[in-house]
Amino acid sequence: MDKQLFSEHLATLRKRYDEILEQCGFETLNVFSGAPSVQFLDDNYYPFRVNPQFKALVPVTDNPHSWVVYRRGQKPKLLFYRPVDFWHYVPPAPQTFWSDEYDIELLAKPDEAKAFLSGEDAAFIGETGKLEGWDIGERNPQHLIDRLHWARAYKTPYEFACLREANRIAVRAHKAAEDAFRAGASEFDINLAYLQAAGQGENTMPYGNIVGLNEHGAILHYTHLSTERLPESERRSFLIDAGADCNGYCADITRSYAYRDGEFAELVAAMHEKEQELVAGLTPGASYVDLHRSCHHKVGELLQQFGVIKTAPDSAVESGLTGTFMPHGLGHFLGLQVHDVGGHQTAPEGGTTPPPKEFPFLRTTRTIEENQVFTIEPGLYFIESLLADLKESQLADEVNWDKVEKLRPFGGVRIEDNLIVHADRVENMTRDCEADQ
Repeated sequence: MDKQLFSEHLATLRKRYDEILEQCGFETLNVFSGAPSVQFLDDNYYPFRVNPQFKALVPVTDNPHSWVVYRRGQKPKLLFYRPVDFWHYVPPAPQTFWSDEYDIELLAKPDEAKAFLSGEDAAFIGETGKLEGWDIGERNPQHLIDRLHWARAYKTPYEFACLREANRIAVRAHKAAEDAFRAGASEFDINLAYLQAAGQGENTMPYGNIVGLNEHGAILHYTHLSTERLPESERRSFLIDAGADCNGYCADITRSYAYRDGEFAELVAAMHEKEQELVAGLTPGASYVDLHRSCHHKVGELLQQFGVIKTAPDSAVESGLTGTFMPHGLGHFLGLQVHDVGGHQTAPEGGTTPPPKEFPFLRTTRTIEENQVFTIEPGLYFIESLLADLKESQLADEVNWDKVEKLRPFGGVRIEDNLIVHADRVENMTRDCEADQ
């Protein structure tokens, strides 16, 4: 990663943090990376997940018991945990593209951090369970967190570079997963092919990979990973929702595939077209809620085109019929977290703008702005429980159930890209990386 790019990024962050700390009445911000937790009735630890507010300040994602101490107007201090330990990997002292931007102190024991921390005029952000009795300032003040979350929506060029690289890694791995699917691999083996191509393990992935064959594509967060290899006659469809990490920034990409030509392959191709139409609507000043509503109209068009419903798309949206076939939101903010923060926030000071009642799972209600990063992920599924409810409802007669039964064995289709909103265009990081493969 480019050293100057990160230096400019941190300069932006320091200006942002100086303003936010002043607005909130603090001089110092103490941010804890976190501490690993022991599994219940065991001596093994759960996989460590860093505090996202820590990696927002320094690109360290795998080192517990570390701190960033930021005082207004001063160079940030990194307390980097580096114990004497022959049981576990001990990371080297940082000497990389970002390390010159911090005053770095090495900690041999977690308690050594106390010598560098003060609670006077300070705020603390992080998990508090291992810090009882520590003098670290006001713990997780909501008015400070709200302003930091709001600001996280506006990405810097360094953050764009990290997100592009995460997409490049993920796109390469998606291609390996498709090849494994077409070769007849099980869900478990497809996932292994993905991880190997990405060069990242399960604990590095930003979320659990969704790898579903056939009907499993209708389970929105399916992570079971069956080891069964299907005979060729039973291979129908494949849905994969999987990402990658770069310096703590996430990719989140979904692709659906048909094993052979036919109606489901045509549905996948048609969903790609609808998804690209929605991407084009991701422009500064537009409402993400309105874009989600447009998505439902496009899903209604597909349902009508493929003979699943008898009614017009507008009517299917108005009645809620399309919600059976696409129950989730159109997408979400993307960044240091897969579902990045602030999507429902009303203003920097806080407040919540909930999604409309008819779209309860929509993760973003903000107005779209320049330098924001989103996913766009329309889907169309044949979900057993939702179809059962629909069959017992007043809308049942508006559905061609024979067509539903024909398509049900394919599970569903979802297409998801990762987008940067620029002033004059939408940058599709995912498809740009696909074009470069």
